[in-house]
Parts: sequence; structure tokens; C-alpha cells
Amino acid sequence: MVKIRLKRTGRKKLPIYQIVAADARSPRDGKFLEVIGHYQPTAKPHAVTIKKDRVAYWMQTGAQPTDTVRSLIRSTGLLYEMRLKKMGRSEEEIVSEMEKWQARQTERRQKRLVVKSRRRQAKKEAEGKAAGAEA
Repeated sequence: MVKIRLKRTGRKKLPIYQIVAADARSPRDGKFLEVIGHYQPTAKPHAVTIKKDRVAYWMQTGAQPTDTVRSLIRSTGLLYEMRLKKMGRSEEEIVSEMEKWQARQTERRQKRLVVKSRRRQAKKEAEGKAAGAEA
């Protein structure tokens, strides 16, 4: 059975992962069939590059992605695109749906950033009040 999984590279405390298609029996950093992409979790924001055509090929031939790789593939929109193709949508429909999907993802990221900044601001205010009460 072929798995699509992460292969760790990089150095100590600075991981960089290759997204590879490998036999399920081979070790994590062992022999693999093909490099499909890269993932750099330490970058801000996380850097993910995936060869979409190769991922689609391996998944169509029966390769199973691990949970982490599945979430990375999902974040690029490839799973949604593959599902639309499987449903028999035309190329124009797929392109328009992917543009809508991309807009929704951008909107969600913006909302998360706003919520995060509000939480930070509230935390700073609470710390300021606590420091003022102690003095």
C-alpha cells in the first residue's frame, strides 16, 4: 500500500518536511517513490508547496494520505477541486468554484486574525489593570 506522508529533513529544531509517496512499510525517513511537495512549519505563515497533478495521480492510483498530509492538501483546495471533477463539473464551473473557495478562505483567515488581535489586546489590558492594582 502506498501512503502520502511527510519525510523530515532540515536540521535540529528547524524541521522541513518533504511530502512524499512511499510504501507504507518503509520507515519515515527511508525509501520513497516520489517527492510530491514541501512543508515548512516554522515559516510564518506555514509554507506549503504541492504538485497538484502528482498528488491527484497518486490518490487516483489508491495512495492514502496521512491525517497531517490530508489537512495540508485540504488547505490548498486540492481535495475540493478533485471532488468537483469527480462530480462531473466542467472546467469553467471548477474554476469559478475554486475562486469562490479561495475568497472564503481569505475571509476566514482575516476573521481569525481579527479575533486573535482582540484577544491579545484584551490580555494586555487585563495585565495592565492587574499591574495597576498591585502598585
